[in-house]
Amino acid sequence: MNDLQQLVRQLIPNQDENNKVFTEQKNSAAELGSVFYSGQYRGDQASFRWEPQEKHVRQLIQLDGDKAAKILGALAHKQRLDILRSVLQEPLTGPDLVERLNMGTTGQLYHHIKALVGADLLVQEERGGKYTIPGPRALPLLLLLAAASDLMDTSDYLAMTEARTNAHAYLGGAQEVYDPHLLLWAVVENCILEHLHGTCSEVSLFLHADGSITVADNGRGIPVQALPGSEHPRVQTVLTDMSRLSSSATFLAPGSEKGISMPVVNALSLKLSVEIRRDGRVFQQHYKHGIPQSELQTVGVTKETGTSVTFLPDRDIFGKSFELSMLEKQAEDFAVLYPKLNIHVWSDLA
Repeated sequence: MNDLQQLVRQLIPNQDENNKVFTEQKNSAAELGSVFYSGQYRGDQASFRWEPQEKHVRQLIQLDGDKAAKILGALAHKQRLDILRSVLQEPLTGPDLVERLNMGTTGQLYHHIKALVGADLLVQEERGGKYTIPGPRALPLLLLLAAASDLMDTSDYLAMTEARTNAHAYLGGAQEVYDPHLLLWAVVENCILEHLHGTCSEVSLFLHADGSITVADNGRGIPVQALPGSEHPRVQTVLTDMSRLSSSATFLAPGSEKGISMPVVNALSLKLSVEIRRDGRVFQQHYKHGIPQSELQTVGVTKETGTSVTFLPDRDIFGKSFELSMLEKQAEDFAVLYPKLNIHVWSDLA
C-alpha cells in the first residue's frame, strides 16, 4: 500500500496556468487536489443515489494501509468477486449461485458467503431467501469495478515485467549472453503458421543498422477489432496478454522452461512497432518494453494484407546482435522445410 501511495504522488503532474487541474500553493505543501464523484444505481428491486461526494487525494493516499489491503484482498478473491458480480445482476439464492458459478458444493459457496455477509457486502432477505447487495454498498462496489476495468491492462504489464525479470526461463537458463535470434525465430514461427493456414506465401527479414529487425509477411494481418469485453484492439492483446499463450505461436528455446510468444518478444524488446495491412487500411502501433506508447493508428490505405513487426532486443538482456549470415542460413533451412514459402533476407548494413 505504501508503494501505491508513492506511485500516486509521482503520477500527479504539475499543471501550467492554462490547465489548472491541480494548483500549487506557495508557502505551503503542494495541494494534491480532490476527487469528485456522484452516481445512481438502479436495479429491479431498488434504486440508490449518491449525492456529489468529495475526497481529498491526500486523504486517499493516507488511508490505513492494512485496512485498505484487507478490503482489496477480500474483493480480489475470484470466487467472492464472482458472487458479488452475480448478485449485482439480480438477487439470487444459495442454490442459484451454486448452479450459476458451477461451484460444485454448497459448503464451498457458504464459506465465501459467510465472509461477505460478515463484511456487510451481502445481505439475505430471509433465512433461505435471496442474497442482495446492501444499498449503500452497491455504488462503491460498481465504482471499484469501473476503476479496475480502467486498470485492467496493468495486469498484462506486470506479467511482462516479470518476464523481463525472469528472462532466463524463456531463453534457456542462466547465461551471461542471450541470443536475440531466439526472439526472431518466435516471430517467424507466426508467419509459418499463417503459411500453413494457406494465407501467407512471402516473408521478408530486414536487418537494420541500429540493430533492430523487421519481419514482414503477406498473410491476413493481425485483426484490429476489439475482443468482446475489451476496449483494446485485438493486436494489442496479441502483443501484451501473457495469459493467451495457448492461442498464439509459442517457440520453445533449447533448455527453456516456457515458450516465447509474441508478448514475450515484446516484453524483452527495448522497442517494438507493428504495422498491419488489412481491411483496405494500414494500422500502426508502437511499444517500449511491452507497454503501448500510442493507440492503434490508421496511417494509410492499401490493397495489400499482412503484418510487419520491427523490434530491437533489449541490450541489457541480449549481449549479442543479429548476424546476417545466420539469417541467410536459417532462410535456406526454412526453404527446405517449406518449399512453397518464399523467405527473403535484406540488410541495411554497409
